[in-house]
Formats: sequence, C-alpha cells, structure tokens
Amino acid sequence: MNEQDRNWLQDMLDVSRRALRHVSGRTRPMLDTDELFADGLIRTVQLIGEAANRISPETRQALPQIPWRLIIGMRNRIVHDYGNVNFDIVWKTATVQIPQLIVELEAILSTSDSST
Repeated sequence: MNEQDRNWLQDMLDVSRRALRHVSGRTRPMLDTDELFADGLIRTVQLIGEAANRISPETRQALPQIPWRLIIGMRNRIVHDYGNVNFDIVWKTATVQIPQLIVELEAILSTSDSST
C-alpha cells in the first residue's frame, strides 16, 4: 500500500472515531431535534466517504473487507441528495457499521505499521 492510501485510511479511522464520539450518550430521536448534532454526524459520515473515495483502486481491491461501494455511495447520497438523507440509516451507520469499520481499519493499519 502506498503512503497516500495509508494516510487516507488513517483519516477514515480518525473520522470514524469522531463519529462515535458524536453519538456517545445520544439517542436516535436526537437527530430529529438537534440540528447541530445531525449536521455534525452527517458531516463525519460524509468525510469517511470522501477519504474512501480517494483511496486507489488497487488498495481498495486489496482490502475487500471494507465495504467501499457502500461507504462511497453514502457519501454521494449525502452530498448530492442532501435533502433526502434518512436519519435512520445515518444512525445505523454510526452505531453499527462505523464501529465495525473501526475494527477493520485498526487491523489494517496495525499490519501496515508493522510492515514498514
């Protein structure tokens, strides 16, 4: 993996951890009533997709355990159809899928660190 891709993976990990901090101590209904919370969480999900989109096709292919198409698709939906963002999907992404992504990214990056 090239250094640039490694940096983008690290960015995905850092922003994923930030998303978990956003949801910590909060509930799904708060997305409907707290605009700052909703905007912040949506932005972090978007940033994860932005970083994923910048990773080379070769690295994406080498890491099939990461759901690249879904991550980038979510980013595209948020950016291009922002008026129709489904908060239920954002909540599930933040509370179920992002924790799984963090585990995968940590494993990838720790392997990457030991091979450099």
